[in-house]
Amino acid sequence: MSDVVLRWSGHGLQAHDADPGAALLAADSWLVEEGTVRGIDRHWRRFGGWCGELGLQDEDVERFAHAVSAALPRAGRWFPRVEVLDGGHLQLRLRAARPAAREAQVIVGAPGDPRAKPTWKGPDIALLGELRSLATAVGADELVLCDDDGRLVEGVYDSLLWWEDDALCTTPSDRTLPGVTRALLLDIASERGHAVRERSPLPEELAGRETWLTNALHGIRAVTAWSGALAAPAARADEWRAALQRTAAPLPV
Repeated sequence: MSDVVLRWSGHGLQAHDADPGAALLAADSWLVEEGTVRGIDRHWRRFGGWCGELGLQDEDVERFAHAVSAALPRAGRWFPRVEVLDGGHLQLRLRAARPAAREAQVIVGAPGDPRAKPTWKGPDIALLGELRSLATAVGADELVLCDDDGRLVEGVYDSLLWWEDDALCTTPSDRTLPGVTRALLLDIASERGHAVRERSPLPEELAGRETWLTNALHGIRAVTAWSGALAAPAARADEWRAALQRTAAPLPV
């Protein structure tokens, strides 16, 4: 099924031909399953913040959000994306969701984060697609980016989390996309009394540790191999997938 693009007119959503040449300034996406979604308020706050920095009016973005919510199907599995294009155009890209994966084999990228805006979703999407192709070309599922010192940052399309004893760890927020799934999991960890830590590990520091890639589409993917070397078993993953799913709520009317 091809994408359906609906452009915001200021008063409603109207069918619009996709414009592959238009610059994508900001975007956000989430998983809709039978009319429920995880962290929808967080997604709109994140997207609205980027819209504000681009000069869009809060009132217009709020009306767009209401129109998007009304337009999303309540049956089936969908992965819609809201977008800001060059010129301040808002639009909804309605997409069927791909099947969720539970595991991922990972390769580590070369030192140096090539993204122009690491904490925004949208401007680097084409580049990230090229990087993902490097992973799939060698039979992996994801490429994890590194900083200039070779320390892990996050996946091309995923946040990076791992366990150190009873602490749930992730990479520093000032250099990563503010992942909604990541934030939900860190909140669950705090509620359960687990320590939450941020640091930038070298790849070898995650040897023997349960490691996850997380995003809105897949939820938690357990890392099974790093550049061919086996990773630690994902003993906690199923329990935490269930806890994450309990955060899902019906789409606003």
